[in-house]
Amino acid sequence: MRIELATAPGTPERLNEDWASVALPASGQGGTLVVLDGVTPPQGDSGCVHGVPWFTARLGGALVELSGSRRDLPLTGVLSEAVRRTADAHRDTCDLSHVRTPQATVVLARWGGAAGEVEYLVLSDSTLLLESADGAVRAVLDDRLDRLPRESLRTHASADALRNAEGGFFTAAADPAVAQRAVTGRVARRDVRAVAALTDGASRWVDMFAEGDWAACVGVLRKEGAQALIDRVRALETAARQRTGVIRWKLHDDATAAFVEL
Repeated sequence: MRIELATAPGTPERLNEDWASVALPASGQGGTLVVLDGVTPPQGDSGCVHGVPWFTARLGGALVELSGSRRDLPLTGVLSEAVRRTADAHRDTCDLSHVRTPQATVVLARWGGAAGEVEYLVLSDSTLLLESADGAVRAVLDDRLDRLPRESLRTHASADALRNAEGGFFTAAADPAVAQRAVTGRVARRDVRAVAALTDGASRWVDMFAEGDWAACVGVLRKEGAQALIDRVRALETAARQRTGVIRWKLHDDATAAFVEL
Protein backbone atom coordinates (compact mmCIF):
# COMPACT_ATOMS: atom_id res chain seq x y z
CA MET A 1 0.00 0.00 0.00
CA ARG A 2 1.33 3.44 -0.94
CA ILE A 3 0.28 6.55 1.00
CA GLU A 4 0.94 10.18 0.05
CA LEU A 5 -0.08 13.11 2.28
CA ALA A 6 0.78 16.79 1.90
CA THR A 7 -0.66 20.00 3.27
CA ALA A 8 0.28 23.68 3.10
CA PRO A 9 -1.18 26.78 4.75
CA GLY A 10 -2.63 29.52 2.59
CA THR A 11 -0.24 32.04 4.15
CA PRO A 12 2.59 31.52 6.64
CA GLU A 13 1.01 34.11 8.96
CA ARG A 14 -2.04 31.93 9.66
CA LEU A 15 -2.33 28.45 11.10
CA ASN A 16 -3.28 25.75 8.64
CA GLU A 17 -6.93 24.85 9.33
CA ASP A 18 -6.88 21.66 7.21
CA TRP A 19 -6.36 18.25 8.86
CA ALA A 20 -5.53 14.89 7.29
CA SER A 21 -4.70 11.36 8.37
CA VAL A 22 -4.51 7.82 7.04
CA ALA A 23 -4.78 5.05 9.65
CA LEU A 24 -4.02 1.37 9.13
CA PRO A 25 -4.99 -1.33 11.66
CA ALA A 26 -2.35 -3.49 13.28
CA SER A 27 -3.65 -6.44 11.28
CA GLY A 28 -2.64 -4.74 8.06
CA GLN A 29 -6.12 -5.33 6.64
CA GLY A 30 -8.10 -2.26 5.62
CA GLY A 31 -7.71 1.37 6.61
CA THR A 32 -9.24 4.81 6.94
CA LEU A 33 -8.67 8.14 5.21
CA VAL A 34 -9.82 11.40 6.84
CA VAL A 35 -9.43 14.88 5.35
CA LEU A 36 -10.99 17.99 6.88
CA ASP A 37 -11.02 21.59 5.66
CA GLY A 38 -11.67 23.99 8.51
CA VAL A 39 -14.03 26.82 7.59
CA THR A 40 -12.32 30.17 8.16
CA PRO A 41 -14.83 32.51 9.85
CA PRO A 42 -14.99 36.22 9.04
CA GLN A 43 -13.48 38.62 11.54
CA GLY A 44 -15.58 38.91 14.67
CA ASP A 45 -17.23 36.69 17.22
CA SER A 46 -17.66 32.97 16.58
CA GLY A 47 -18.87 32.07 20.05
CA CYS A 48 -15.84 29.80 20.59
CA VAL A 49 -12.66 30.42 22.59
CA HIS A 50 -10.70 27.67 20.81
CA GLY A 51 -10.63 28.36 17.08
CA VAL A 52 -10.77 26.28 13.93
CA PRO A 53 -7.42 24.38 14.17
CA TRP A 54 -8.41 23.10 17.62
CA PHE A 55 -11.75 21.98 16.23
CA THR A 56 -10.37 20.16 13.17
CA ALA A 57 -7.76 18.38 15.30
CA ARG A 58 -10.44 17.21 17.77
CA LEU A 59 -12.90 16.16 15.08
CA GLY A 60 -10.26 14.49 12.93
CA GLY A 61 -8.87 12.51 15.84
CA ALA A 62 -12.33 11.31 16.79
CA LEU A 63 -13.09 10.28 13.20
CA VAL A 64 -9.89 8.24 12.93
CA GLU A 65 -10.47 6.48 16.26
CA LEU A 66 -14.13 5.72 15.67
CA SER A 67 -13.80 4.60 12.05
CA GLY A 68 -11.25 2.00 13.17
CA SER A 69 -12.69 0.89 16.50
CA ARG A 70 -16.39 0.95 15.53
CA ARG A 71 -16.54 -0.92 12.26
CA ASP A 72 -20.11 -1.82 13.16
CA LEU A 73 -21.06 1.84 12.67
CA PRO A 74 -21.74 3.16 9.15
CA LEU A 75 -19.74 6.28 8.32
CA THR A 76 -22.74 8.48 9.03
CA GLY A 77 -22.75 7.04 12.55
CA VAL A 78 -19.00 7.61 12.84
CA LEU A 79 -19.38 11.26 11.83
CA SER A 80 -22.37 11.78 14.10
CA GLU A 81 -20.55 10.41 17.14
CA ALA A 82 -17.35 12.32 16.31
CA VAL A 83 -19.28 15.60 16.08
CA ARG A 84 -21.01 14.84 19.38
CA ARG A 85 -17.71 14.08 21.12
CA THR A 86 -16.13 17.25 19.79
CA ALA A 87 -19.11 19.36 20.80
CA ASP A 88 -19.03 17.85 24.29
CA ALA A 89 -15.39 18.88 24.61
CA HIS A 90 -16.25 22.60 24.45
CA ARG A 91 -19.95 23.07 25.08
CA ASP A 92 -19.24 24.24 28.66
CA THR A 93 -16.97 27.06 27.48
CA CYS A 94 -18.39 28.03 24.08
CA ASP A 95 -21.67 29.02 22.42
CA LEU A 96 -22.23 26.08 20.09
CA SER A 97 -25.47 27.63 18.82
CA HIS A 98 -23.51 30.44 17.14
CA VAL A 99 -23.82 30.18 13.35
CA ARG A 100 -20.04 30.58 13.01
CA THR A 101 -19.06 28.06 15.66
CA PRO A 102 -15.96 26.19 14.37
CA GLN A 103 -16.83 23.85 11.52
CA ALA A 104 -15.26 21.87 8.70
CA THR A 105 -15.85 20.02 5.47
CA VAL A 106 -15.36 16.25 5.70
CA VAL A 107 -14.02 13.51 3.46
CA LEU A 108 -14.03 10.08 5.05
CA ALA A 109 -13.23 6.74 3.41
CA ARG A 110 -12.86 3.29 4.97
CA TRP A 111 -11.88 0.03 3.30
CA GLY A 112 -11.44 -3.59 4.30
CA GLY A 113 -13.53 -5.48 6.78
CA ALA A 114 -15.72 -8.52 6.30
CA ALA A 115 -17.82 -6.95 3.54
CA GLY A 116 -14.82 -6.23 1.32
CA GLU A 117 -16.01 -2.72 0.49
CA VAL A 118 -14.80 0.84 0.27
CA GLU A 119 -17.23 3.07 2.18
CA TYR A 120 -17.17 6.82 1.65
CA LEU A 121 -18.70 10.03 2.97
CA VAL A 122 -18.35 13.61 1.72
CA LEU A 123 -19.80 16.70 3.39
CA SER A 124 -19.44 20.14 1.77
CA ASP A 125 -16.92 21.20 -0.85
CA SER A 126 -13.91 18.92 -0.45
CA THR A 127 -13.45 16.17 -3.05
CA LEU A 128 -13.09 12.39 -2.92
CA LEU A 129 -11.68 10.58 -5.96
CA LEU A 130 -12.16 6.85 -6.56
CA GLU A 131 -9.93 5.26 -9.19
CA SER A 132 -11.25 1.99 -10.57
CA ALA A 133 -9.17 -0.99 -11.62
CA ASP A 134 -9.31 0.13 -15.29
CA GLY A 135 -8.04 3.64 -14.49
CA ALA A 136 -11.37 5.48 -14.68
CA VAL A 137 -11.80 8.10 -11.95
CA ARG A 138 -15.07 9.10 -10.29
CA ALA A 139 -15.33 12.26 -8.25
CA VAL A 140 -17.66 12.12 -5.25
CA LEU A 141 -18.88 15.66 -4.61
CA ASP A 142 -21.32 17.45 -2.34
CA ASP A 143 -22.21 20.26 -4.73
CA ARG A 144 -24.86 22.09 -2.69
CA LEU A 145 -22.60 25.09 -2.17
CA ASP A 146 -21.83 25.30 -5.90
CA ARG A 147 -25.53 25.23 -6.77
CA LEU A 148 -26.32 28.32 -4.70
CA PRO A 149 -26.56 31.62 -6.60
CA ARG A 150 -23.35 33.61 -6.18
CA GLU A 151 -25.28 36.66 -5.02
CA SER A 152 -26.64 34.67 -2.07
CA LEU A 153 -23.08 34.31 -0.74
CA ARG A 154 -21.97 37.86 -1.43
CA THR A 155 -22.11 39.02 2.19
CA HIS A 156 -21.25 37.33 5.45
CA ALA A 157 -24.83 37.78 6.65
CA SER A 158 -26.34 36.18 3.55
CA ALA A 159 -23.89 33.25 3.74
CA ASP A 160 -24.67 32.78 7.44
CA ALA A 161 -28.37 32.49 6.63
CA LEU A 162 -27.59 29.49 4.38
CA ARG A 163 -25.03 27.81 6.64
CA ASN A 164 -26.34 24.48 7.96
CA ALA A 165 -29.85 25.46 6.90
CA GLU A 166 -32.50 23.97 4.61
CA GLY A 167 -31.92 25.12 1.05
CA GLY A 168 -28.32 26.04 1.89
CA PHE A 169 -25.18 24.04 2.56
CA PHE A 170 -23.96 21.85 5.41
CA THR A 171 -20.72 21.43 7.33
CA ALA A 172 -19.67 19.45 10.39
CA ALA A 173 -20.07 21.85 13.33
CA ALA A 174 -21.88 21.05 16.61
CA ASP A 175 -25.01 19.17 15.48
CA PRO A 176 -24.52 15.38 15.11
CA ALA A 177 -27.61 15.20 12.86
CA VAL A 178 -25.63 16.83 10.03
CA ALA A 179 -24.16 13.40 9.27
CA GLN A 180 -27.43 12.50 7.57
CA ARG A 181 -26.82 15.34 5.07
CA ALA A 182 -23.59 13.85 3.77
CA VAL A 183 -23.09 12.21 0.38
CA THR A 184 -22.38 8.54 1.08
CA GLY A 185 -21.92 5.27 -0.74
CA ARG A 186 -20.13 1.93 -1.00
CA VAL A 187 -18.22 0.19 -3.74
CA ALA A 188 -16.61 -3.24 -3.88
CA ARG A 189 -13.00 -3.13 -2.72
CA ARG A 190 -11.88 -5.16 -5.74
CA ASP A 191 -13.15 -2.39 -8.03
CA VAL A 192 -11.02 0.37 -6.44
CA ARG A 193 -7.33 0.80 -7.23
CA ALA A 194 -6.79 4.08 -5.35
CA VAL A 195 -8.59 6.73 -3.33
CA ALA A 196 -7.67 10.41 -3.06
CA ALA A 197 -9.03 13.35 -1.12
CA LEU A 198 -8.52 17.06 -1.80
CA THR A 199 -9.54 20.17 0.08
CA ASP A 200 -10.72 22.97 -2.19
CA GLY A 201 -7.32 24.64 -2.00
CA ALA A 202 -5.83 21.64 -3.82
CA SER A 203 -8.75 20.81 -6.12
CA ARG A 204 -8.28 24.22 -7.77
CA TRP A 205 -5.95 22.45 -10.24
CA VAL A 206 -9.10 20.98 -11.79
CA ASP A 207 -12.10 23.07 -10.79
CA MET A 208 -10.58 26.56 -10.97
CA PHE A 209 -7.64 26.40 -13.38
CA ALA A 210 -8.85 23.49 -15.57
CA GLU A 211 -5.35 22.09 -15.99
CA GLY A 212 -6.78 18.61 -16.39
CA ASP A 213 -9.68 16.39 -15.42
CA TRP A 214 -9.93 14.27 -12.27
CA ALA A 215 -8.18 11.33 -13.92
CA ALA A 216 -5.26 13.60 -14.82
CA CYS A 217 -5.23 14.85 -11.23
CA VAL A 218 -4.88 11.29 -9.93
CA GLY A 219 -2.09 10.84 -12.48
CA VAL A 220 -0.18 13.76 -10.94
CA LEU A 221 -0.69 12.33 -7.46
CA ARG A 222 0.57 8.90 -8.52
CA LYS A 223 3.55 10.03 -10.61
CA GLU A 224 4.69 13.18 -8.78
CA GLY A 225 3.14 13.00 -5.32
CA ALA A 226 0.73 15.02 -3.22
CA GLN A 227 3.15 17.92 -2.60
CA ALA A 228 3.72 18.28 -6.33
CA LEU A 229 -0.01 18.85 -6.91
CA ILE A 230 -0.06 21.59 -4.27
CA ASP A 231 3.08 23.14 -5.79
CA ARG A 232 1.39 23.20 -9.19
CA VAL A 233 -1.63 24.97 -7.72
CA ARG A 234 0.55 27.56 -5.99
CA ALA A 235 2.37 28.28 -9.25
CA LEU A 236 -0.93 28.74 -11.10
CA GLU A 237 -2.25 31.08 -8.40
CA THR A 238 0.87 33.23 -8.51
CA ALA A 239 0.86 33.34 -12.31
CA ALA A 240 -2.81 34.43 -12.30
CA ARG A 241 -2.03 37.33 -9.96
CA GLN A 242 0.96 38.42 -12.03
CA ARG A 243 -1.03 38.19 -15.25
CA THR A 244 -4.09 40.13 -14.18
CA GLY A 245 -2.99 42.09 -11.13
CA VAL A 246 -6.50 41.55 -9.72
CA ILE A 247 -7.61 38.55 -7.67
CA ARG A 248 -11.34 38.22 -6.89
CA TRP A 249 -10.84 35.09 -4.83
CA LYS A 250 -8.51 34.18 -1.96
CA LEU A 251 -5.07 34.04 -3.59
CA HIS A 252 -3.83 31.02 -1.64
CA ASP A 253 -6.04 28.76 0.43
CA ASP A 254 -5.00 26.02 2.84
CA ALA A 255 -4.38 23.06 0.54
CA THR A 256 -4.32 19.37 1.40
CA ALA A 257 -3.98 16.32 -0.85
CA ALA A 258 -4.08 12.67 0.20
CA PHE A 259 -3.54 9.66 -2.06
CA VAL A 260 -3.77 5.99 -1.11
CA GLU A 261 -2.98 3.25 -3.60
CA LEU A 262 -4.78 0.22 -2.23
